[in-house]
Amino acid sequence: MAKKTGKKIVNVASVPMRSPFRYPGGKTWLVPRIRQWLGSKKVPPAEFIEPFAGGGIVSLTVAFEQLADRVTMVELDEQVAAVWQTILSEHGSWLADRIANFDLSPESVESALSQPGLEIREKAFQTILKNRINRGGILAPGAGRIKHGENGKGLRSRWYPETLKQRILEIAAIRDRIQFVAGDGMEVLLQNAKREDVAFFIDPPYSAGGKKAGRRLYSYWELDHEELFAIAHSLRGDFLMSYDNTEEIRSLAEQYGFHLQAVAMKNTHHAQLTELLISKVSCQSELAQ
Repeated sequence: MAKKTGKKIVNVASVPMRSPFRYPGGKTWLVPRIRQWLGSKKVPPAEFIEPFAGGGIVSLTVAFEQLADRVTMVELDEQVAAVWQTILSEHGSWLADRIANFDLSPESVESALSQPGLEIREKAFQTILKNRINRGGILAPGAGRIKHGENGKGLRSRWYPETLKQRILEIAAIRDRIQFVAGDGMEVLLQNAKREDVAFFIDPPYSAGGKKAGRRLYSYWELDHEELFAIAHSLRGDFLMSYDNTEEIRSLAEQYGFHLQAVAMKNTHHAQLTELLISKVSCQSELAQ
């Protein structure tokens, strides 16, 4: 199994910001490598499947740049799912206007978030609101809210209503290219395992190697990583996995004969880290720097 290290850190400012989310573990930094991987194929994949979509920047890039004929996003978290279900339905413009017209204040936030039993589109608005006013965009239970924020703007620090409106309307305009599945990504992988015309991007929650970040960052963080690797090994289509750089994951990749590459990236605190990109051996040349 080959091991390579990509030392060049991607300037995320060079990547179009497509997602309405601030998402823990977001993959904006990986977009150039996704383009390289899919763009190197002689024939674009008939379908691009992201089983743990989260903030969706990779799927959105593939859809906007037409790097595959069709994109399928999968997400189990009901809050995140509500956003994608709404944007990709006839209610996308409603959500965009709801955000643009919302007069954000501590009082209006409390009122909006205290409404129980909401329909999906209202739940989508609540989710975007929480994502924008919680520290780090964290939606998991117990997440704290922004206090001082940028330049003392407090809750308004990450509330850019016109920008959010524009992003949502742009996604809604290409919704015919995107399918959303509210469900278990592992099941979707198994359902499509025998297809050779599919490319998969697999980016599970951070919970491998005994790390507890997943519990803090995500509502659905528990995952059987050994099972996921076994499923990946059964896929006939190409895949690219992104994982925390841990000994457990390196060992699993070695076990299944996958190609490993440690890639330099920066986290939200601008600390330089490495993350693992894992693929079939056949993908090595596509990922080489």
